[in-house]
Amino acid sequence: MQTHSRIRLAALATVAMLLASLAVHPASAQKRQARRQTAAGGEKQKAPTVAAALPAGKKLTANELSARIDAMVGARLKQENVPASGLATDEEFVRRVYLDIAGKIPTSEQALAFLESKDADKRAKLIDTLLDSKDFGRQLADIWQLLLLPRNSDNIRTRQWYPNLTKWMEEQFNKGASWDAIVKDVLTATGDVGKPGPAVYWIANPSADKVNDNVTRMFMGVQLECAQCHNHPFTHYKQNEYWAMAAFFLKVRPDGNPKAAVKNGGTVNIIETPRPFINKKKLPESAKIVPAKFLGEDAPDVKATDLLRPVLADWIVKPGNPYFAKAKANRVWGLLFGRGIVNPIDDMHDGNAPSHPTLLADLGNQFTVNNYDIKYLYRAICNSQAYQRSSKPHNGNQDAEPELWAKMPIKPLTPGQLFDSLQMLTGFGGKGFAPKAKNLGGKGPFNARDQFVAFFSAEDGADATEYHAGIPQVLRLMNAPQFNNAQALGAVMRQAKDRDEVVERLYLTVLSRRPTSEERTRALNFVRRNDASLREAYAGVLWALMNSSEFALNR
Repeated sequence: MQTHSRIRLAALATVAMLLASLAVHPASAQKRQARRQTAAGGEKQKAPTVAAALPAGKKLTANELSARIDAMVGARLKQENVPASGLATDEEFVRRVYLDIAGKIPTSEQALAFLESKDADKRAKLIDTLLDSKDFGRQLADIWQLLLLPRNSDNIRTRQWYPNLTKWMEEQFNKGASWDAIVKDVLTATGDVGKPGPAVYWIANPSADKVNDNVTRMFMGVQLECAQCHNHPFTHYKQNEYWAMAAFFLKVRPDGNPKAAVKNGGTVNIIETPRPFINKKKLPESAKIVPAKFLGEDAPDVKATDLLRPVLADWIVKPGNPYFAKAKANRVWGLLFGRGIVNPIDDMHDGNAPSHPTLLADLGNQFTVNNYDIKYLYRAICNSQAYQRSSKPHNGNQDAEPELWAKMPIKPLTPGQLFDSLQMLTGFGGKGFAPKAKNLGGKGPFNARDQFVAFFSAEDGADATEYHAGIPQVLRLMNAPQFNNAQALGAVMRQAKDRDEVVERLYLTVLSRRPTSEERTRALNFVRRNDASLREAYAGVLWALMNSSEFALNR
């Protein structure tokens, strides 16, 4: 027990550094708050010089678009007289790209193979390998099911059907389905919500206003909900425009009672009827029943009995739609950089201008002419120098505005990334990291991962570059018994020939890099002081690494 206590005390020093490193510098916080107040007040900010957009219809390869990205970002940095940080090291890059594309850290073998490779194109090849892996679709499906399926009290009983959308989206992403095809399938879904597919989306968003809020945010990048009960205070959107968009969803409904189906072990079908299905009890008091009309455009030429969702879906995904391609390009950029070219990601309007207007236009246009190929967009952005830049400040860019992309923003691991990475290291199934799993009968989180993500998640719309976990989350990780019996530790001890190699492999396993000479010396001295129980000593080193700020952050 004495050895165990010493191990914990030594590791607590690391955790103290974690908490200190995550503290927001007051000056930085004040600057961010000032920027938010400026944006909220609609004040004019200094407009960047806008370069000429690409000719209409011109099609670039992913590599050509990467070069275009760097040209646009570089031009803005030059205009602002801000130097860029250098490229990330291989150690920084391999961990970053695995987290961003595969959703978890690399194994020690994967990290070591990349670090030791002499191939000049190894970064591009790794990006291609990860985009072709099953983890890519799994990661994207995990992101999108959280965006599309609200976790609120209205859906407590029907959440047992949520995995049907996740499984379907994972298959679509991994087989290379285009984004317009995926979105059309979601928007026009009918059928059994108990089978893999997008029909459950219409159970999770059970009324026209809720669907409207989600569709406009996720597929158009517009926060239209502020116009639900009055004209939008900061944009030109009117209340009538909100309900004209919501009118496209008034004909869709579940054929049966979802809650009764859950209780009785049955299922329910999503249908769209020739006539609107208007349930006043499910609509807010501000609801207006007006003819369907495209946002900012004319009403569609339809008959009263025509199905409306296919009409809206065709309009949303058509080339030339002012919202669709830009919204997806901006969201992918935001996922990779922690903030969008328009930020917040889903709040595009005239008063919230993009930091790089031409770049966003080019990304949207190239996404369109390349047939809404999601992997194309990831490949182009991830191969750019802007993405591969170090997060370490360079002399002269320490206080640069984040939207200049002078250095890579640091992002805390998402709850999903944290769970999957910890599971790799420990082999645990989630027990002990979240409230004890119960047979909830569809009334709450249905597995350990879902519970973990719910416990560690920040509120909707939270800044992805700020650390949102608090003391309860940190204490749960620190005190989890699984860290004392980690799967990774046994594998490392079996493979390593001496103490030095054990320490090196522990660093590669947790942080995807070798220890510095100082870190190596400190860890080996700690192990020697606890020579009577080597396994506990190594477990202490592993525990400290897993609770370090470096592990908790995607740099």
